[in-house]
Amino acid sequence: MLKFPLAAVPITALLLMRAVAAATLTVHPGERIGAAVDTAQPGDTVVIYGGHYAENLRITKRLTLRGIDRPVVDGNYVGDVIRVAAPDVTIDGLDVVNSGADLTAQNAGIYVQPGADRAAISHCQLAYNLFGMWLEGSADLRIFNNVIVGKRDLLSPNRGNGIQLYNTTGAQIVGNTISYSRDGIYVDVSHHALFKGNTIHNVRYGTHYMNSYFNTWDGNDVFHNRGGLAIMEARNQTVRNNRVWGNSGHGIMLRTVQDSVVENNVVAGNQNGFFIYDAEYNKIHGNLVVGNEVGVHLWGGSVRNQVSGNDFIQNRQQIRYVAAYDVAWPGNYWSNYYGWDKRGRGIGDIPYKSNDLVDRLTWRIPAVKVLMNSPAVQSLKLIAQQFPLMTVPSVVDDAPRMQPAHTGWSQWMGK
Repeated sequence: MLKFPLAAVPITALLLMRAVAAATLTVHPGERIGAAVDTAQPGDTVVIYGGHYAENLRITKRLTLRGIDRPVVDGNYVGDVIRVAAPDVTIDGLDVVNSGADLTAQNAGIYVQPGADRAAISHCQLAYNLFGMWLEGSADLRIFNNVIVGKRDLLSPNRGNGIQLYNTTGAQIVGNTISYSRDGIYVDVSHHALFKGNTIHNVRYGTHYMNSYFNTWDGNDVFHNRGGLAIMEARNQTVRNNRVWGNSGHGIMLRTVQDSVVENNVVAGNQNGFFIYDAEYNKIHGNLVVGNEVGVHLWGGSVRNQVSGNDFIQNRQQIRYVAAYDVAWPGNYWSNYYGWDKRGRGIGDIPYKSNDLVDRLTWRIPAVKVLMNSPAVQSLKLIAQQFPLMTVPSVVDDAPRMQPAHTGWSQWMGK
């Protein structure tokens, strides 16, 4: 038999040899998944058939775990249910339940530990785990189309987060549904990530960003939480096409955020549509801000932002602005603008000013709001514009649009 040195074997042949070498192991009810994992060689696939498996798994080699007919892996309320401790591990189609409840140990349904790069977790259902997934110190993770429900009977401070990312790079978190955790997705020191098409409800904050850069939050539904999207101490974020509604606190919080784009979001029926504090050099445009108690709460030196092309419609108070001087936001639509457009340009002939005398009056005496559309209050607004001594620092729009860009805005009223 002729023998060839390994270097002489074509790369395609090597790949074929590896594919042929990979084996598929099967696990049926009454057998143990852990035994198959221990027996498997790197690159093998472990197929798990529907049933109940009471065990805690640790994966230390490159494997694929694939569930058929939704097998249940039950951690019996101890530690992590599945811990991934190797790169290139794939987990698909499992029900992962009943982790421990030790916040200090960060017990999770699936824990991806540092160095477990390129883990892929998809089509899993994770229920009654402290943290749904804890993802740490890894690159290029793929978390797709999972359902995560936390330990609902615990008080919120005693729960973990649905998905926790710490010190990761290049993660893709796509199409997941998260509820009844502490925060939906918590992001800390994690960069170049994509969060797309997720649904998050009944948590504290839908997302909680800290110290993370170059991330994209795109096309998510975030509703019925205490806070929607909380993006803090971050820069170079793209926040677009999200629908954030019915949150008892803020819809979108931008706190100490720079060099970011916030565009084409629907922010409806929250206490504060936007809460903007210490945010600079951001572009905020094309958003629909409708039916909130306060459209935008703006303070803390939030200047040098480009804010245009937004629709502010029927917020009980359009802007709550706390500062020492005016800030310019040209080119937005304001449903409480009382100006006119004699030249037919689609732009008002006089500036829109929020935070005027009437706005300040409604802060102090909320009952005045019932008179907002009365001729008397409109006259008071016009009078206040004529007497500078009565003015206060405002958001000023020198080119207010006469028509909203979002023609279907009324569907978001009452959310």
